[in-house]
Amino acid sequence: MNEGIRTVIYPVKDLNRAKKMFSRLLDTQPYVDEPYYVGYRIDGQEIGLDPNGDKDGHSGPIDYYHVDDIRKHLQILLDGGSERVQEIKDVGGGKLIASVRGPEGNIIGLIQMPKEMKH
Repeated sequence: MNEGIRTVIYPVKDLNRAKKMFSRLLDTQPYVDEPYYVGYRIDGQEIGLDPNGDKDGHSGPIDYYHVDDIRKHLQILLDGGSERVQEIKDVGGGKLIASVRGPEGNIIGLIQMPKEMKH
């Protein structure tokens, strides 16, 4: 199952400046506020700020599709001509992420949430 895009992560160079701007834009405070990630939840959507994203070569936001089987969906993207950018990685609590560069050069992200974290 694919739940569509529910997470968008922005690479940022100045986390404090970006946090102030997004807090005002979204009219809320982050639910996660760490030096490595700032996250907001708005109506079931995650908006994240990643101060390390540009170091991974991300020049723009990455949209993440929420899927129930990350390996299956990653293989679909690879079979479709995408190339792996980030291997499947547990980013905490069993939450898995991966990303590819699609045939047109776009970065496509996948997230598999642990069963206890699904909305």
